[in-house]
Amino acid sequence: MSRPVPVLELDSKDYSDLFPEGEDLQRQIGARRRREGWARIIFLLVLLLTILALATLLYTIINGAFGMTAIVNAVEPEEIVESLGYDPAQVGLADLSQEELVEVLAGAVTNNVGRRLERDQRFFEDRLVFESEATWIEICASPEPPTGCALAPRDQSNILQLVNERVVVPDVVQTWDLVESITDREAIEAEIASADFQERHPGAQPEFRAWLNWQFVTSPQSDVPELAGVRTAILGSLWLMAITVLFAFPVGVAAAIYLEEFAKPNRVNRLIQTNINNLAGVPSIIYGMLGLAILVRALEPLTSGSLFLGEGQGVSENGRTILAAGLTLGLLILPVMIISSQEALRAVPNSLRAAGLALGATKWQTIRKHILPVAMPGILTGSILALARALGETAPLVVVGASTFITVDPTGPFSKFTALPIQIYQWTARPQQEFQNIAAAAILVLLILLLTLNATAVILRNRYSRSKM
Repeated sequence: MSRPVPVLELDSKDYSDLFPEGEDLQRQIGARRRREGWARIIFLLVLLLTILALATLLYTIINGAFGMTAIVNAVEPEEIVESLGYDPAQVGLADLSQEELVEVLAGAVTNNVGRRLERDQRFFEDRLVFESEATWIEICASPEPPTGCALAPRDQSNILQLVNERVVVPDVVQTWDLVESITDREAIEAEIASADFQERHPGAQPEFRAWLNWQFVTSPQSDVPELAGVRTAILGSLWLMAITVLFAFPVGVAAAIYLEEFAKPNRVNRLIQTNINNLAGVPSIIYGMLGLAILVRALEPLTSGSLFLGEGQGVSENGRTILAAGLTLGLLILPVMIISSQEALRAVPNSLRAAGLALGATKWQTIRKHILPVAMPGILTGSILALARALGETAPLVVVGASTFITVDPTGPFSKFTALPIQIYQWTARPQQEFQNIAAAAILVLLILLLTLNATAVILRNRYSRSKM
């Protein structure tokens, strides 16, 4: 006996609002288009404001990094060259040999100053200029020898820097920004040549100065803004990025692989994932305090180098070294790197995992040979963003102990250091206009370095992505 077929009964509710027709349909479409138009206008305005803000920032930086200056030298370089018997029209100060530059320096500074400079770094490998051999052997055998006992002798560019700083002593007495220098250059030159200006600054000469130049990039830091450079800061930043990458990249990718591919969805792993997400938003200065407490103080034998090189043989006498700062920045970007790597692994189709296992590969072989290569472009993208953040950080480095004034280049992970953000911060805090100009030039160097590192990483990512297609 067959069962009766149930009859579907529709309720009496009116569904005309859900399925409009005619004029109601056209009215709703018009309302949606108006909302879409307003949303597009708002997004375009936000984009325009962002571009204007960025353009204003770049304009301000470039405007301060170039411009006219009024400069006064204590001793003109031409006079120094002429005193050595050369024609100033054919030979410049930079063309002098190392021996001639040392001769000029020795004739201009006192013996006490010369000894201090030589103890910081020798002038020659085979002889001393201001110190006797017996005294030098004695101070180098002391428990705390000067840096000159271990460092290589100064090169020609370093001694030229000293001659400019100690003998020529250039002094920029007034500066003008780039736009004013282009539009009113004749008026500026007339002002410098006026009797009133020459009375206040005798011997002042006009000079269009590009504060960002090769000498600025290759010179160490100096108290004289006209001679200061960012070589030590650039080397410090590169050392920091190398240690940060070597620590954060493998640890971050390994943690992401475990959490995404091996970890079971239990309470402990959910707690770990929650804490990683929370750590990504912790202020950077907290990481600096963590680095100071653990890496600088608790692990001082490791980060100072005494554990490997012996007591008194390390480059630094405490844990405030490049190694401690690099590991601190690595901890800072580690949560971001883990999360971005997880997202890249999560984007890989599960069918790829199933195919590898179905063909007899182990889980680790499937991850290493198939999943990780496909996810690598996304992992590199997250790494680029994380490194960009680390390169511009200042607060953790200040807490860990970055030097605000240092003229010796870092030579290893146990060296004292400074970095470009620290250098910029120190110069912008100075009241003199010249320091504001070199701070603008240092910002341009930081932007160029950041863009270069990012471009290199993007090229590697794209090449890696094409090779796996």
